Amino acid sequence: MRKTLQRTLIASLLALGTQAGLPIATVQAAEAQQQFIPLATYRVGAYASSGIPWWAGEIDYFRYINEVEGGINGVKLVWQECETEWNVDRTVECYERLKDGKDGSPTAFFFTHSTPASYALLEKGAADKIPLVDGGGGRTESTDGSVFPYAFPLLLNYYGQASVGINYIAEREGGFDKLKGKKIVTVYHDSAYGRETQAPIKLLAEKYGFENIQIPVADPGNEQSAQWRQVRQLQPDWIFLRTWGVSTPVALKTAARFGIKADRIIGDVWAGSEADVIPAGPAATGYQALAPFPGGDGFEIHKRLKQYILDTGKSDLKDKSYFGKVYYNIGLINAAIAVEALRTGQAKFGKRALNGEEGRWAFEHLDIDAARLKAIGFEGLLPPLKLSCADHEGGGSARVQQWDGQKWLQVTDWVQADRDTLRPLIEAKSAAYAKEKGITPRNCATEQ
Repeated sequence: MRKTLQRTLIASLLALGTQAGLPIATVQAAEAQQQFIPLATYRVGAYASSGIPWWAGEIDYFRYINEVEGGINGVKLVWQECETEWNVDRTVECYERLKDGKDGSPTAFFFTHSTPASYALLEKGAADKIPLVDGGGGRTESTDGSVFPYAFPLLLNYYGQASVGINYIAEREGGFDKLKGKKIVTVYHDSAYGRETQAPIKLLAEKYGFENIQIPVADPGNEQSAQWRQVRQLQPDWIFLRTWGVSTPVALKTAARFGIKADRIIGDVWAGSEADVIPAGPAATGYQALAPFPGGDGFEIHKRLKQYILDTGKSDLKDKSYFGKVYYNIGLINAAIAVEALRTGQAKFGKRALNGEEGRWAFEHLDIDAARLKAIGFEGLLPPLKLSCADHEGGGSARVQQWDGQKWLQVTDWVQADRDTLRPLIEAKSAAYAKEKGITPRNCATEQ
């Protein structure tokens, strides 16, 4: 009976909306008081050690919003997991299955949680008008929202990661002028993710005069003797490690076996979690990594979550020792950004669930300043983030953390990428994509 009444109400709203000339999607969203969030997860497979705490962080935050804050302006969040094992085809299947929402609740965005999946879904997301959100990942040129309105490589894109790494090395060496003649090797996961930094590192090598050497590691990276033997022969000044999953601890252990010191290795965002260093044992001590998602459980949001979610037995985290670890915090940060974007969208479209077109507007008008970070408990865990039509990245900075054998220590404040140097490269690649696909870029100056 209840479902029959709901269907009758929805039909009435659709009829009224049609008579009023409103888009059907808007009327459907108006009746939905639950916001659907599809979650393409990988709790099993080679990357489960990353995925399990990640989803726990996201889900714990969504539960906190529902149970402590009563939802976003009363709109409760509902989600459904779809296991992908970090497989692109399975992620695409999950997207197709869940993109239209559930039980009348629309989809405002889709977390790809995978750079290869972000590539595979790029055109589908644009055609379906569903934002693809990939914090710290994605296709870098999609930073340019004039060409990629429905793709968001939030926080720190891959070009930014390369720049932050080089900026940190320059700081350690005593200035950018000291980079000239230095030998910097990048050992990278041979995938769309791993190859993404090749263009910016080449550009930065030309600018600063260091030698740029690229060495690939085939997925999943269980054997790397040949690569690290080559590194030992090259005797580089610094090593930028762009591995992922099981390939990271293998890299650190193999590097140690060849006598390469961990404190000369800097991991990127996806090679800097506890899951990456604990399996490597003593070989990881001194290793450094970029951290737009810092580890630690002493932030205000962790106090709130412990009180209302963990201590009440409502956490998705089965192993509580991972509370506040890097991947758990990645989940928190992704969830918080999504919630703040939805809140931004509701301020324009009303206190209701949003559809994909409204979700795009919401992300493009997201502005999480220092005061807002403090209010939601993320001060120090997330830098201020402001997006726009032209800028789908926003932050462009990371801290650097170092593993002391037991825990991550933050060894820098936020290190900013050289966005002025990188932006022309991003725009050139986005323009080439627009030409290839016959896309007329939006005029971001007129977007409201």
